[in-house]
Amino acid sequence: MTPPNPTAAPLRADCVGDSAGGLTFDVAARGNAGAALLVLRRRDTDADETVSLPLAPAADGLLRAALPSSVSLPEGRWDAYAALSDGEPRRLVPGVTDLRSLAARIPGGLLGHVAVRIPYATRQGNLTVRSWLRAPHAETAELGLVTGGLSVRGRVYGTQLTPGAHAELRARTGAGGGGVRRVDVVTERTDFGFTVRYDTLAPGDWDLWLRPAGESGPVVRLARLLDDVADKHPVLTYPPARVLTADGPVEAGPYYTGDNDLSLSVVPLGP
Repeated sequence: MTPPNPTAAPLRADCVGDSAGGLTFDVAARGNAGAALLVLRRRDTDADETVSLPLAPAADGLLRAALPSSVSLPEGRWDAYAALSDGEPRRLVPGVTDLRSLAARIPGGLLGHVAVRIPYATRQGNLTVRSWLRAPHAETAELGLVTGGLSVRGRVYGTQLTPGAHAELRARTGAGGGGVRRVDVVTERTDFGFTVRYDTLAPGDWDLWLRPAGESGPVVRLARLLDDVADKHPVLTYPPARVLTADGPVEAGPYYTGDNDLSLSVVPLGP
């Protein structure tokens, strides 16, 4: 792909999501007379990894490209460009975005994975698509703040829950105490639920995982992906609870990472 021209004016693209997880892009490009492509370029990779979609004339002055759910888009952030007949690829900026179908989506998981694509505006005002590809996937549906802990309810896709299913809390590198804490889960078909007690955790950050088939099966990161919010970290916030642990008093609570994965923060309190 030819490097984008930083002096070219950006083009505006409207985005619409469908119930299958696909996206449609309408690019305002009045006067374009030749072949055109919508180019998605994966960020933060050594290779020049791109996905090119044909832009075809739609309504007056609009070119339309479709990114169906069947087209593979590896997990990551994909910057959007339009390569028109009159020059080099130009960065796209968001226009009208309609993601209501994504928020109401219930994937079947029949392909063994869940693919999620959410377009969003970067801090610079450009259009980027955040893509997730999880196989299998454990979706966090509901978090409940209970006395001294957290209740979690969710659903698995692309795998089955067995009698040996359980959750794991894994201390991130540098977390005090280290190790893994196992938590029993209650299951019903594809739904699961469990409760975490904060007083069992050492200070640090703990990532939540699910073992749907027990020790012998896959290890699945808990995340909340099936809606229209690309970055939940600043949007979905929860008040911490103060509890007494073996390491002294702490403040503990859940949060979503920059990848929308579910984690817990345990912060020691001063004397």
